[in-house]
Amino acid sequence: MSKVVLISGASSGFGALTARALADTGHTVYAGMRDVGGRNAPAAAEAAGHPGDLRTVELDVSSDSSVGQAVQTVLDQAGRLDVLVHNAGHMVTGPAEAFTPEQLAALYDTNVLGAHRINRAALPHMRAAGDGLLVWVGSSSTRGGTPPYLTPYFAAKAGMDALAAGYALEVARFGIESTIIVPGSFTSGTNHYAHSGHPDDTAIVREYETRYAGLLEDVGKRMAEIEPPDADVSEVARAIVTVIGTPKGKRPFRVHITPTDDGASVVNAVADHMRVEFLRRIGLDDLLRPAHG
Repeated sequence: MSKVVLISGASSGFGALTARALADTGHTVYAGMRDVGGRNAPAAAEAAGHPGDLRTVELDVSSDSSVGQAVQTVLDQAGRLDVLVHNAGHMVTGPAEAFTPEQLAALYDTNVLGAHRINRAALPHMRAAGDGLLVWVGSSSTRGGTPPYLTPYFAAKAGMDALAAGYALEVARFGIESTIIVPGSFTSGTNHYAHSGHPDDTAIVREYETRYAGLLEDVGKRMAEIEPPDADVSEVARAIVTVIGTPKGKRPFRVHITPTDDGASVVNAVADHMRVEFLRRIGLDDLLRPAHG
């Protein structure tokens, strides 16, 4: 059955790939992106020219008014909203100490609070419908092996993962299902590294360079070396298509796409098993699946 899907951060990377893949599968897709008439005008034009029902909508996840207007646009045009894909995110690279508190706050605003804003705008409609799906595009860095100089980004992704896990339990009785997609590192096929932010405190950066000179370039090289030659970033989009196409109540809580095998799937399996067992012990295991009817 065709769904109405809103994707945040869909101008490039996982978001753009997912928007096209879902449109190809017959869904009505709203590709949310900032500055549709300016910086992202080429991405919007590309989406408009794609076969299938792929539309763009102005969506700045750091703005309550933008988020509210985007959700309302979807409802006005499509009459409903079935699926949210929380994909918007921003990567930063460099020594953690060199990032100012304001930079970290801005990073959390995009990677964590942005999803919360969209939920607050969309969940009232999903709750009224007694149906819906939240898809969270997380990161294997939350529990897998992690290199240095990506600490603020990893911390924000861990915050998003915790938010996703908590929301899953709190919306289940309204008939809303949740899946966390867990991509690993892909050194090509996205713009994460190319568009990454850098620390504002350059004096601290210079101090770190006395002991860690060239570390970031070395990390990139080492990550590329362990990535299989057939690693395909499109697998993330295909995983999301599969989850959305799976019948309600049978969707997995997590799906890992980790070509570098960083161990996240092993650690998450243990953590998620304990989550299930704990909910059973306290008699709340009904929250592990969405209510029907």
